[in-house]
Amino acid sequence: MLKSRRRQENTIVGLEMDPSHLAAAQVEVNGSMSLVKGAVAELRPGVLRDGEVADGAALAEALRTLFADNELPTYVRLGVANQRIVVRTLDVPAIDDPKMLEEVVRAEAPDHIPVPMEEAILDFQQLGTVKTPQGPRARVVLVAVRREMIDRLIAAATDAGLTIEGIDLSAFAMVRALRVSGSGHAVLYVNLAGLTNVAVADDSGCLFTRAATGGLDTIVHSLSERRGLTVEHARGWMQHVGLMAPLEQVEGDSELVAVTRQSLEDGVHQIADTVRNSLNFYRMQESAETVERAVLTGPAVAIPGFAERLAEQLRIPVDTAVVASKAEGSDLARLTVAAGLAVVDAP
Repeated sequence: MLKSRRRQENTIVGLEMDPSHLAAAQVEVNGSMSLVKGAVAELRPGVLRDGEVADGAALAEALRTLFADNELPTYVRLGVANQRIVVRTLDVPAIDDPKMLEEVVRAEAPDHIPVPMEEAILDFQQLGTVKTPQGPRARVVLVAVRREMIDRLIAAATDAGLTIEGIDLSAFAMVRALRVSGSGHAVLYVNLAGLTNVAVADDSGCLFTRAATGGLDTIVHSLSERRGLTVEHARGWMQHVGLMAPLEQVEGDSELVAVTRQSLEDGVHQIADTVRNSLNFYRMQESAETVERAVLTGPAVAIPGFAERLAEQLRIPVDTAVVASKAEGSDLARLTVAAGLAVVDAP
């Protein structure tokens, strides 16, 4: 956790702020995680750019409206995701004393983080002890976020009347919500929405994450501009046409169907390139584990054939997944990361 209060008696709402939408989720954990209440609101372009606050006043107003309209508790845990967040896996001397371990990690951080330490907020999670040629070492995931980026998020949420109980990486929350345990190898997790958010995790926790621009919304806006559609209609056509049915079997204007299919074909190829680049970067790390499968979440799961086509491009199996829910009619694809933010630890 980048920031966390110790007091936990209040109901915590997980709050994901994606460039395309806001998602707020309440969950219960009883052996497994289940969504109890969720709310999603579209976010107009330009409020968040590449995951960072560009218009704080507009974001505060959108948050205020979302929570008031849906009568949600105002204690929140925020998720952050953008391409300027730095995540590194380090092997440091195995030390039992938590304070001494933190001192060691912070002492090594400047050698691995390309951000001036006075401008960064640092945090780390311990993954356990591993065997190395140098003997037993403590493996940690080190996270660095620019302070000014966090300050703008806090300001917008506070102006909306929200009380911040914690701040975490959206990628960590995605893994908590969808974790595949007992597989014996690392799993690739991908959330496609306004960003392409990638994580690699095993049973010990998240090993690597990277967010990149050019998510599903890039395809949506491309189709919208090409055919003069509203964003909502473009999304609807993408779900209707998909990537599975032969074009001649898809109902609707044949030219629009063909353009939609081509936009999806081009888009999934670009997204696969983005995911592949992140995965290749992870695989170059000395401590990298073998990745044999992927899990896809986010709005892309509603597009027929998207996961299958992504699997062809990545050459590994890709399953789709969303958080379990007790709330009927919820947009689970866009609430999954928010649900993961509502809890600190995976069940």
